[in-house]
Amino acid sequence: MDATVDAGRAGGIRLGTAPGRWVVLATVLGSGMAMLDGTVVNVALPRIGEDLGASLADLQWTVNAYLLTLAALILLGGSLGDRYGRRRVFLIGVCWFAVASAACAAAPSVGVLVAARALQGIGGALLTPGSLAMLQAVFHPDDRAGAVGAWSGLGGVAAAVGPFLGGWLVDGPGWRWIFLLNVPLAAVVVAVTARHVPETRDPEASGRFDVPGAVLAALALAGVTYTLTEPDSALAPVTGAAGVLCAVAFVLVERRSADPMLPLELFRSRLFTAINLVTLCVYAAFSGIFLLLTVQLQIVSGFSPLTAGVALVPITVLMLAFSSRAGKLGRAVGPRLPLTLGPMICAVGVLLMLRIGPTASYWTDVLPAVVVLGCGMTLLVAPLTATVLAAVEVRHAGIASGVNNAAARAAGLLAVAALPALAGLTGDAYRVPAEVDDAFRTAMLICAALLAGGGLIAVATVHGNVLDHTEPLAEPDCDWHAAPTTPPLDPGHECPTCHPAPEEQPGRQHGTR
Repeated sequence: MDATVDAGRAGGIRLGTAPGRWVVLATVLGSGMAMLDGTVVNVALPRIGEDLGASLADLQWTVNAYLLTLAALILLGGSLGDRYGRRRVFLIGVCWFAVASAACAAAPSVGVLVAARALQGIGGALLTPGSLAMLQAVFHPDDRAGAVGAWSGLGGVAAAVGPFLGGWLVDGPGWRWIFLLNVPLAAVVVAVTARHVPETRDPEASGRFDVPGAVLAALALAGVTYTLTEPDSALAPVTGAAGVLCAVAFVLVERRSADPMLPLELFRSRLFTAINLVTLCVYAAFSGIFLLLTVQLQIVSGFSPLTAGVALVPITVLMLAFSSRAGKLGRAVGPRLPLTLGPMICAVGVLLMLRIGPTASYWTDVLPAVVVLGCGMTLLVAPLTATVLAAVEVRHAGIASGVNNAAARAAGLLAVAALPALAGLTGDAYRVPAEVDDAFRTAMLICAALLAGGGLIAVATVHGNVLDHTEPLAEPDCDWHAAPTTPPLDPGHECPTCHPAPEEQPGRQHGTR
């Protein structure tokens, strides 16, 4: 039966049934495309540069073009789904993403590749918010947490497989296949979604879309990113100034808008502001680490793309195994301890990466650093997301999560743009092992400082246990907020575990399983 005809099932599908499994499959595969794309591209960058004759700035734009449009438009994408139908916007995003992926695979030059990556980001901004929003909307209230947990676990598997798959494709049929793989995957997603996922929308969605805000945010990020990526360009001062002016205009527009994309009232909460500053610091560091570590392993240490990709898998495994426990720890002792120790442990792991050089051994040099970094990330991520939600009123939980999500992406965008230049890696220097090695060491020191800064912000601003309330605003050990993919795939919608609808679940105590 076509899902449009059977839309009455929305809100009543049970997880253990065939319709429930189809819905989970559609959302996992859809969000998995964006997740895989984010993990495999870094592994392929050296080969892309060699094949297309790209400079380092070109490779930075290959990553940042996607992040730019995704970060600027993801909040708008969620609003479009609420208004016009989550399934419809999700399907448009999947098709858009597939067409852009095919363009990436066929790109004859790095300029075409960068343009196609920007289009991919638009598709990602449309499909990413819809994946979990559909789960929340179509499943029975008693099964929403389980559905999100299944999505989270399967998404974690995709995150673990991504680097391995990317390395294998780059070593085998070639880097173009990391994009081409999305086309048949998208076809499956479209078929399953159109057939089995009911259409849902928010009947109370009203007001205007904040298109001016979205445009100004994109222009601000683009201007600043260009200046940081191309600091020696004659246009850099102009684009930098334009980016700053657009950022100021964005704040003014959001302040006066009746339906702002970014409600500035959220930042009246000092805790919310502080936690987003922590997010900016730690996710800027993470993006810089994951970008340059794969380059260091391949160019300096002589690892194959497959081995370089597999090197990061222990991080995902640790987070899959222990993030939920870290969430429970944050609830028990308060977020200050994990938000302080987590970044500091990550900083130690980054400093251990200074041992990775021309004669590096995976077992004695790479693995210990990656394991320590993974332990710090495991301790940090779940309490960080839960504290963002606990810092605001429940009615703002969805947009607060979305803001934190956008902050993480923007941090990654700016780090990828600025870090290579700050470390002294420009032009074609990424092909010279000695130049890469020197820049990597400088960059890791900067990333360690960013992580330590995030920990210091947390210890100075987070007081008391905001996660331990009679009526908690967020449940840090829930399957969604403990997910290893949060916040990169956190869609900005309220978690069904932390925010169950009381009228649909009479008598149920919040936070129970």
